[in-house]
Amino acid sequence: MNINYLELARERMPNTPLLINVISQRVRQLNQGHRPLVKPEASNMSNLDIALKEVAEGKMSAELGFAPQPKGEDLGVISL
Repeated sequence: MNINYLELARERMPNTPLLINVISQRVRQLNQGHRPLVKPEASNMSNLDIALKEVAEGKMSAELGFAPQPKGEDLGVISL
């Protein structure tokens, strides 16, 4: 895990439990084959680092709510 990305992500999303949930859901999406929203720095960059970089760069956010997502959901927003 890249500590620099973690610190930058924590600055963007200071609520630690929320950050953990957003990152874990995004890593699952990346593992399923979704495309990254940022360019990986190396071909062997882990999905965890990619997800942290997405949050750190402001490419990911979170919505708290219970409304179902439409079929063509936006990958830049994680609904919890």
